[in-house]
Amino acid sequence: MLRTLARFRTLFIVFGLVPALTAPLHGVDALWWLGTALIVVGVVLFFVRSGPSDAEPVVLRSPVEGRWVPVNSPADKVPSHGTHELGQTYAIDLVHVPDGEWSAVRNWPLAARPDTFPSFGRDVLAPADGVVVQASGWQRDHWSRNSWPGVLYLLVEGMVFRQLLSLLTLSAGRFVVGNSVTLDLGGGVYAVFAHLRRGSPRVSKGDRVRAGDVLGEVGNSGNSSEPHLHFHLMDRPRPLAAAGLPFAFPYESGGENRSGAPGGRRPFTAGVGAPTR
Repeated sequence: MLRTLARFRTLFIVFGLVPALTAPLHGVDALWWLGTALIVVGVVLFFVRSGPSDAEPVVLRSPVEGRWVPVNSPADKVPSHGTHELGQTYAIDLVHVPDGEWSAVRNWPLAARPDTFPSFGRDVLAPADGVVVQASGWQRDHWSRNSWPGVLYLLVEGMVFRQLLSLLTLSAGRFVVGNSVTLDLGGGVYAVFAHLRRGSPRVSKGDRVRAGDVLGEVGNSGNSSEPHLHFHLMDRPRPLAAAGLPFAFPYESGGENRSGAPGGRRPFTAGVGAPTR
């Protein structure tokens, strides 16, 4: 029961903020107490642990091609991003690294233009046939925030400003995920592609796509430290009440062909092979 309610914890906070913040207009009355109670319930539900999904991983083709490094992968921990919010339980961040190693934090420069990173502008591909649920591409691509001062700024901006702005505008994390595309893959499976390049989405709501079609390009919009693709599956089209779903796709790493979610920040190569769902 609590785990079911925990899926709606953000909604508790959102609906509690309205009567609580408008108390100067109507006084501290039953509405204020109701709003405060809803906020408290929402915060408490953040501490309810969600058990691992009993669903088998959804087998897809890779949403990218080439050599990449997996970051914040469900192969390393669950929830991979430290939260179950917005259906991110099994989310993964993919950084394009054509050769060599990848470093999460750099000493210099303090910030760099997004187009100086290999990931920027790389194609994002449909991992299966589907229908576009939503597509947005108006948010700007900001400079990198992968230096130590940049990381601190990212934490404040992302965890405070963008989260609060998303709550107040009831935008289901729009300012966190940045430009994004959501696909309905059928069978109660929805795929999210976040932090896309401004103006790059090539699809619109209602479009039908085939596996391998280009949806857009990797960008650096939203709560992002450097250009990368954030990808995850969820069980509902609306992120505020969605639960994450595990995924698997074929890739090559260390000279071996594998299937699953790449992890360990070990470089992997994704080809053009596409399993059939």
